[in-house]
Amino acid sequence: MLTRRHWLAATAAAACLAAGLARSHAANPNVLWQIVHEKCVPNEARFGVPFPCVAVNRTGGYAILKDIEGATQFLLIPTARINGIEDPAILMPDAPNYWQAAWDATSLVQAAAEHALPREDLSLAINSIHGRSQNQFHIHIDCIRAEVRDTLRQHAAEIGGTWAPFPVPLSGHPYQAVRVETLDRPGATPFELLADRLRGAREDMGDETLIVVGATFGDGEPGFYLLAGRADLAGGNRGEGEELQDHSCGVKSR
Repeated sequence: MLTRRHWLAATAAAACLAAGLARSHAANPNVLWQIVHEKCVPNEARFGVPFPCVAVNRTGGYAILKDIEGATQFLLIPTARINGIEDPAILMPDAPNYWQAAWDATSLVQAAAEHALPREDLSLAINSIHGRSQNQFHIHIDCIRAEVRDTLRQHAAEIGGTWAPFPVPLSGHPYQAVRVETLDRPGATPFELLADRLRGAREDMGDETLIVVGATFGDGEPGFYLLAGRADLAGGNRGEGEELQDHSCGVKSR
């Protein structure tokens, strides 16, 4: 049986190896793909151990890797070659629901933080093509920044069931917001909702960044806020929704 102590030790070892691989390929935009494709998946298939990943789900088509930055940040990475948010594969009818899988993996964030976290403290993010360093799709799984969480609470009544501009900037950048009850509604997954907001202009997806933040609505029901931003390079905005996350996960001081 994998105890908490063993799990944390294995995670730390995996992070150290992943960090070494990343540093040795500092200028290599394919290092995440190489870690998953050349190490995690073969190790899971041959030995039943996904090292250096924390998990490999071959049925779901993804791996979970401890990121080298922050104590609690994890990445969901597809086991198929998918470039990023602009890749048409994410909108195929049979595409895996990476968002639901990533949300399920927030349990790893809580284990690394060594205490339970309210859903409002947890978040997922994928950066635009301009705001990423890797050319393999990955979702950042970590805590949300305290000020972002608090701002969402303050303006909760203004977030409805259709996309609308969020009333104030977040981390200095404009976002649109929508509230949803679930991440796995058929035909209305986060990527599909984002594509619908673009009125079918799916070729523009590469300029978009998408963030999922846990929420508890006024009636006490759990749900999510989706935040979508668009890169504006002339204005200094790279479309990096990860900016809303707190990789120090300083929830104890909140």
